[in-house]
Amino acid sequence: MKSFLIVAAALIAAAPVSVQAQAGSERIVSMYRAAPGHQLALLKWMAQQDEAAKAAGVGPSQLYVHQEGASWDFFLVQPMTTPAQDKAVDAELTRMGAAAGPKASLELRQHIAEHTDTISAGPTTAAEWLKHIGN
Repeated sequence: MKSFLIVAAALIAAAPVSVQAQAGSERIVSMYRAAPGHQLALLKWMAQQDEAAKAAGVGPSQLYVHQEGASWDFFLVQPMTTPAQDKAVDAELTRMGAAAGPKASLELRQHIAEHTDTISAGPTTAAEWLKHIGN
């Protein structure tokens, strides 16, 4: 957990600062630990997901790759999507001949030993967030 917080803080520090957190600024922050021997397959799965998302007009994911320290392999920051966007991404995956919907989730689980997903808002600053919450 400590390493997750350090990575999250580094992402916040490195991200462009918005003037204020805006509605729709939520992101899904995911940390993946690949199953032994599946790092390359997991990375290829992620690249395919990004390709489908891009073709569907969904903003790209930001990928961070483990270099040293904790046990995670990949850290993703992804835009929150609407049901219509999810449907468009699934249509692109199907067009590409890839697993879509629940089958994509099953395919992902073949390549991971562990993962976490967290919904967050930002990027912002502490001062702007205080304004946002009325303090």
